[in-house]
Amino acid sequence: MTDTVLSSTRSRRILPARDLAQIAIFAALIAALGLAGPLNIGPVPITLQSLGVMFAGAILGPRKGTLAVLLFLVLTAVGLPLLAGARGGIGVFTVSPAAGYLYGWLLGAFVTGYLTARLLPKYPFWLALGATILGGIVAVYLVGVPVMALNLGLPLWTTLGLNVAFIPGDLIKVVLTVLVAGQVHKAYPGLIALPKGRQARA
Repeated sequence: MTDTVLSSTRSRRILPARDLAQIAIFAALIAALGLAGPLNIGPVPITLQSLGVMFAGAILGPRKGTLAVLLFLVLTAVGLPLLAGARGGIGVFTVSPAAGYLYGWLLGAFVTGYLTARLLPKYPFWLALGATILGGIVAVYLVGVPVMALNLGLPLWTTLGLNVAFIPGDLIKVVLTVLVAGQVHKAYPGLIALPKGRQARA
């Protein structure tokens, strides 16, 4: 019986091949969205890669979505030029003004995925919009803004003001994410494991 319990525990810990493939695909998607290059209008470049982070959370859920972002960040940290503008290496995670946003992507993918899982299987548009704003914008800024202030040596409120220019573009990304994720979840239900209570009601 002990062997059965251990085997069951290991099977829950090891990701199935399908999940690993999904994680790799979304890490590649985030990298591909950087090929368009950054739009430099301030100390932190505007890129499409945050859209990939939102997609990862809203389509794969908190676990797989966060792992996809983590895989992308690890590959970037070891030197692969995967960030928009062909940037990579440990420096972008330390002294760069954008460093905090990279860490914030992890939190953003998790929060977006966590909240999305609680909206499924219905995934109502307005609630999904709010969930993606909380994960894709608020959670990311919550980490990104303080680190940006620290790295630039600016007051927190001044740094927050510098980020206002990013919000319209981020809101467009949120709408795109919700529209795409809604269609994906209709076509492929079960991509995100529902919480136990919701499984019983679904």
